[in-house]
Amino acid sequence: MPRKIILDVDTGSDDACAIMLAWLHPEIQLEAVCTVKGNQPLKYTTENTLRIRELLHADFPVYRGCAHGLVSDLVYPRIPVTKNADAVDEHGNVLHIHKELFDLPEATGKCEEMPAPMFYVDYLSKAEEPVTVVMVGPLTNLAVALLIKPEIAEKIEEIVIMGGGHNITNVTLAAEFNIYDDPESALRVLHCGAKITMVPLDATHTAYISKKESDQLREISTPEANFAADLIDLRIMVHDQVQPLEVKGSCALHDPLCIAYLIDPEVLQNVSLCNVEVSLSGITYGQTIVDQRYMQKERNVYYAFRGDHERFAKILVDAFRH
Repeated sequence: MPRKIILDVDTGSDDACAIMLAWLHPEIQLEAVCTVKGNQPLKYTTENTLRIRELLHADFPVYRGCAHGLVSDLVYPRIPVTKNADAVDEHGNVLHIHKELFDLPEATGKCEEMPAPMFYVDYLSKAEEPVTVVMVGPLTNLAVALLIKPEIAEKIEEIVIMGGGHNITNVTLAAEFNIYDDPESALRVLHCGAKITMVPLDATHTAYISKKESDQLREISTPEANFAADLIDLRIMVHDQVQPLEVKGSCALHDPLCIAYLIDPEVLQNVSLCNVEVSLSGITYGQTIVDQRYMQKERNVYYAFRGDHERFAKILVDAFRH
């Protein structure tokens, strides 16, 4: 029986691949997609989500979410985002891993009227069986819903979060972007009482996707497979220049790994039940602090320290192929 999920996105390149994988795979039943500000402002992440829906000829509802974090947009100065060297193409043009808008036709479909946090409250309050929530952007929407009605956590089978990093960070010397962008929301979700699995940079960088997989997607030659290949090739160019992985010609395709985990849990490796907290101040602002001590009192997160490249690559390509 397919697993019911709600997918929460700030649709950039890897979010798009996560939406496509969730829609295409027979073991996933995509109940709804909620958008949030993150990789780009909310108007762009929402429009990109709608464009992906139309690329897929899909009919899942889209709910527009929060345009700002709970507190983070009001706190100045925060620890500044690390300025990396720019990646450029062969003509010297700067490459952006997340464009404002995808090179797809403007969406004709619309969002639902209900805001995403209220959708969570309404859907989960009425749910007759637990549902999985997959969060691959900042965690604002669910945090607001939990503020309104904390007991909805009891209807959540599992929360899968793409976020955080123990040995690997990206946006600052201490933090990963999704958590850094709204750490107060992240902290609230991490302590809501539901089962939580965190898919951090440590896992996504080791479950890499390579040029081999983008070539396989192009061989499938459907519009969605070709678009996914374009996104992956862009990410590979950026990674090779500014954040090389273990294998040259590969990229971290973060968000779809959360979907792959629901299809095959073995795609995550070295998973440990830990106490995970989030720093809200100082130079570590937005850092996920992973306590691996034996005597830790509260273990609230299943934290994946590695990912399996071969399993992930097969799940991704097979979904587009079949």
